[in-house]
Amino acid sequence: MGKLGFLAGMAAGYVLGARAGKQRYAQIKTVSGKVWNSAPVQKQVATAKEAAKTKAAPVVADLVGDAAKQAAERLRAQRTVTSEVATPTRQSASSDAWVTPPAGPDPWAQATRP
Repeated sequence: MGKLGFLAGMAAGYVLGARAGKQRYAQIKTVSGKVWNSAPVQKQVATAKEAAKTKAAPVVADLVGDAAKQAAERLRAQRTVTSEVATPTRQSASSDAWVTPPAGPDPWAQATRP
């Protein structure tokens, strides 16, 4: 796949940088299309796709699962802290007014912070 990628990069660079005119561009485009659609190249493409599915999918699933666990832990911790902070308290024994302390920073922002 390394040599093929290198050759494809060279061809793309040449197509993008060449000033050989429309005929040369059309010729290069035709040849590159034939190469891309050839059986050996498509076999390598299919192999790469399958490898990505089988090797990358479990890794991505683990990363997503770990991130979800961390977010849930942060939300639980924030909910506990917020509920303790938001408990109303009396200003004084002689007053009937209740004062709620400020809730602090946005709990969602803290829970989702990396």
